[in-house]
Amino acid sequence: MELFDAVLLFFISLIANLFSAFAGGGAGLIQLPALIFLGLSFSIALATHKIASVFLGIGATIRNLKEGRLNRQFAIFILATGLPGVFIGANLILNINDRTAEIALGILTIGLGIYSYLKPGLGQNSQEMNRDTRGYVLGGGILFVIGVLNGSLTSGTGLFVTIWLVRWFGLDYKTAVSYTLILVGLFWNGTGAITLGILGEIAWAWLPSLILGSLIGGYLGAHLAIKKGNRWIKIVYEIITVSVGGKLIIG
Repeated sequence: MELFDAVLLFFISLIANLFSAFAGGGAGLIQLPALIFLGLSFSIALATHKIASVFLGIGATIRNLKEGRLNRQFAIFILATGLPGVFIGANLILNINDRTAEIALGILTIGLGIYSYLKPGLGQNSQEMNRDTRGYVLGGGILFVIGVLNGSLTSGTGLFVTIWLVRWFGLDYKTAVSYTLILVGLFWNGTGAITLGILGEIAWAWLPSLILGSLIGGYLGAHLAIKKGNRWIKIVYEIITVSVGGKLIIG
């Protein structure tokens, strides 16, 4: 890889993962389409992005563990319900046509932007909700579905987890983001990376720049999320989701 390309990839990864760690999801909204636009096929870009995104989880975990927000039993619940879906989704995506996957990714991405726009006050206050058997069964079922999306389409699924933890279980936004960055960023993406690495092809020469950007961006974004919140990044998120989604659909 040429030096210019390596530096460009680093900055793309840094910006994408800083944004993702700050907002509670969305690295794939920038990083995955960028890899496709730079010449990788969807399946190779997805596998390469998945491996790099694990380092977003590592960077964010280093910062978030200092806060001590996570409940161990609830974290295990999220892993147990989501990881099987990630494995299934990672197996499914390799059998889907590249163009079909790009269109689906674009539609999903635009949907995230619209949903974000319609929910301006999401996650400002914390209250326990749906912590009975029915609540956990239904909540876990949705986390499984999001896991399938995470293993396949990957775009913004961390944000889906963040929103679901807020809307269904009543977490405040900062706490939900902490769960998402650690459990989705590290464990869900790690499972997807291993599965896609075994079954698919990886652009190894692209990884050093992506990993470095993911690690630094994950730490810095998590720090901003803890210190500043998400109001100003929300507008940028909505613009990026609609723009990138539209570009993927148009081709």
